[in-house]
Amino acid sequence: MTRVDDLASWHHDWSGLRVAVLGLGVTGFAAVDTLAELGAAVTAVAERVDDERRTILGVLDVPIVDAGRDEVPQALADAELVIASPGLRPDHPWLVAAADRGIPVWGDIELAWRVRDKVRAAEWILITGTNGKTTTTQLTAHMLRAAGLRVAPVGNIGTPVLDAVRDPQGFDVLVVELSSFQLHAMADDGPGALWPHSAACLNIDDDHIDWHGSAAAYRAAKAKVYRNARIAAVYGIDDPATQRMVEEAEVVEGCRAIGFGLGVPGPSDLGLVDGILVDRAFLDDRHRQALELGSLDDLEPGGLRSPHMTRNVLAAAALARAFGAEPAHVRDAIRSFRLDRHRTELIADVGGVRWVDDSKATNPHAAEGSLSAFERVVWIVGGLFKGADVAPLVERHARRIVAAVAIGVERGPVREAFARHAPGIPLVEVDTADTGAVMRLAVEAAAAHAAPGTTVLLAPAAASMDQFEDYAARGDRFAEAVRAQRDRAERDREGGAHGDDDGSRLDH
Repeated sequence: MTRVDDLASWHHDWSGLRVAVLGLGVTGFAAVDTLAELGAAVTAVAERVDDERRTILGVLDVPIVDAGRDEVPQALADAELVIASPGLRPDHPWLVAAADRGIPVWGDIELAWRVRDKVRAAEWILITGTNGKTTTTQLTAHMLRAAGLRVAPVGNIGTPVLDAVRDPQGFDVLVVELSSFQLHAMADDGPGALWPHSAACLNIDDDHIDWHGSAAAYRAAKAKVYRNARIAAVYGIDDPATQRMVEEAEVVEGCRAIGFGLGVPGPSDLGLVDGILVDRAFLDDRHRQALELGSLDDLEPGGLRSPHMTRNVLAAAALARAFGAEPAHVRDAIRSFRLDRHRTELIADVGGVRWVDDSKATNPHAAEGSLSAFERVVWIVGGLFKGADVAPLVERHARRIVAAVAIGVERGPVREAFARHAPGIPLVEVDTADTGAVMRLAVEAAAAHAAPGTTVLLAPAAASMDQFEDYAARGDRFAEAVRAQRDRAERDREGGAHGDDDGSRLDH
């Protein structure tokens, strides 16, 4: 056992510990800041460092190894511990170098768990899944806040857990969104292993296969969310894979399996009865009675009424109820909740055509949910598929797709899927390398096929980084193009001129 193995509290002696932090994104910077506060001797290793962070690290007296110019293995030579960015694949040369030297490697989640008692050790609720993680994390925190608890939604949602554990007021509970990358890095046992209050895997579908190496490895990483759960293991009734994860999980004795789904719930489940969200898990006479948590009508103002969003509400309700929130707290929370942008966000309704931004649908499973919510769709699809197969999605939803517009550099999978499963559906390819023109051309093509009663849906089923900074930028460009299209149509009706053509091409 090394000195590192013994470090299981903020109040242990971290002074002088030689730590290399690999990556200076949001989590990496939080790790550097935390370790510097603990008195460790930190070295930051990064390929890119913005000026603001470089200045702050200078104040903290943290040296930076520029991975673009300097020899990284040399930076690891004297390290006693490595903290790795969740985006680094296990076969990344930096991690291979650390393994060759026998240096322990932690993720930011393990570090946060070990030092969670700086102020007061909050309970942790863990949430993962291929899709719906962020919304469910926000909903769970919102429900617990309605119950009067001091709570923070953290992790992959954007706020590092390390920032929350250092908050001077402390929290009652942290609702932690975990990516498959973060789960992969988590310790299975020892002082770094998490012991969460409750945990949920919302759903599972193939994603990030390129990073994990196989679908089995991706699912194994997701399944780690349930390890050591003490009170509740929440899973989707209509997702057999998550049910198997719960059945096979090493949880604390007495931890309950709580299912959620859109049907009538059985005992120990949450579900729907005649448009009412009901709880048959957290009441004494659950074999004969149920508790009302709200109605589908309550979900409408917050944009939560679609089937996949309703599932997220039920999952969040299960986690909140497991922590002690009352039905009234859940009802009040779902009535006041509002979705983040780019999640089935209505941009405009023009002449009976709805334009909806679900740019957050970055894989086929996410697009499945939004496609299922509409009856007649002009679908804008494409981007980086990361090894995922879009063909089954086309096959299942061909009946509701009026036309499709393929964007992105990697359009071949879309073309092949429609040729095989929906050859009669019009498919327009946006063929331009001009990022600024992509969405204008896509919206123009979609408008040509959209009639009253249809929805033009941006649900790309793919990542955005081939042509956009991120999914939010992709959604923003879509919204801008929709509004410009609406304004042009209004000018045309008044006798105005058409917009200029920049020479980019639409291939039919």
